[in-house]
Amino acid sequence: MTGVDDHSRFAVIATVMVRATGRAVCLAFADALRRYGIPDEVLTDNGKQFTARFGRGGEVLFDRICRDNAITHRLTQPATPTTTGKVERFHQTLRRELLDHAEPFDTLTAAQAALDSWITDYNCTRPHQAIEMACPVDRFAPSQHQRGDEDLLPLRLPARLTAAPVPAEGPEHPGPAPDDETSTEIEIYRGGPVEFERVVPASGNLAVLGKQFWLGPLRAGVTITFWADAQVIHLSAGGARIKTVRSPYTDDQLATLAATGGRPAGPPPLPPAEPDGTAIEIDRTVSRLGNIALAGHWHPAAEILGGRRVTIRIDDHVLLIFDPETRELLRTRPNPLTYDQARHLRGARPAGPPPRPSTEPVTVTRRVSATGTIMIARQLIALGRDQARTVITAHVAEHTITIDLVDGAQRTVSRTSTGAIRNLKAQIDRTVS
Repeated sequence: MTGVDDHSRFAVIATVMVRATGRAVCLAFADALRRYGIPDEVLTDNGKQFTARFGRGGEVLFDRICRDNAITHRLTQPATPTTTGKVERFHQTLRRELLDHAEPFDTLTAAQAALDSWITDYNCTRPHQAIEMACPVDRFAPSQHQRGDEDLLPLRLPARLTAAPVPAEGPEHPGPAPDDETSTEIEIYRGGPVEFERVVPASGNLAVLGKQFWLGPLRAGVTITFWADAQVIHLSAGGARIKTVRSPYTDDQLATLAATGGRPAGPPPLPPAEPDGTAIEIDRTVSRLGNIALAGHWHPAAEILGGRRVTIRIDDHVLLIFDPETRELLRTRPNPLTYDQARHLRGARPAGPPPRPSTEPVTVTRRVSATGTIMIARQLIALGRDQARTVITAHVAEHTITIDLVDGAQRTVSRTSTGAIRNLKAQIDRTVS
């Protein structure tokens, strides 16, 4: 979160934060108002931390602070970054002179300390070309509000906006305190599961990195804790697990979640396994819609398995759906059942050896579109307009897709997606003549 004085280019805000939430931004803004006084005007872009102009309307916390302190809040026009050109130019200087040469910071505190040191040099000793090679501090003057003018009202902040605790004064180089239970040092993410929080919107449909999680309008405003890895996602509220779903996230996306307010996860929020619990197998027929019935409820298997007889191995955290004849693994799903529920299922029996995924390519057919493309496992492949409206056969392996064209030629492309194959056959051409 950064802010510069329009007249002097003096940096009045430079705060490092893991995630620029509305509350974190307003805390940094309030700290600048305390230190330098209340300005007449503030210019910002249209970020949702600053305005609800493009949302549902209303007043966000930043607007409330401006209104309570008689600050005129001006917004840029959409798609006009040059309106805030001075602060954007400040960002360029910050990147060139500090961030491009800095090593990764171990903690948020270390990052803030490095930034504070650079800001002091920028404000007080570095000549600025735009102000005739003067230093910003030479032209900057705090607002009268900061100087304590008796005729002016004091700074007013909303009661729910409390400042972060100020660290107590101590020795300049304090020694390590390994037993300090209040340490706020941030853990470094090195792969694996991630935990993070999100607040349910009014619609009840919570979106995270393009994946939607339905929680219902009754949970609007509730903070949901996510435990996510590359296989499953557990959603909890108030320490109680609400649901478990299959994870759509790759390792890179988990790293993104960790870098935007997440943290390395502990153990998953699941009940402990029964001490004498072993895996259980049952046989079921997949419904036409791709669901299986377990303990009186329908659970998704896969549309492509509709009408097929399958065997399901129920482990502690996962359902392994496989062919009963070959024991070829077909699908995996999160386990919604406890061990006690699983052992009372109709036809439950001790499990055999774990199923194995198929090593053979999956063969599918596709009708080429009018633009010469096909879609396989969420991967778009261009074959050319000369192949338009033909039906081709493709062999989908783990890393490659081999395509047999109608003229006998063959084309092999790298597989770039990990999406499931939902349809084996080409769609019927429904063109009406």
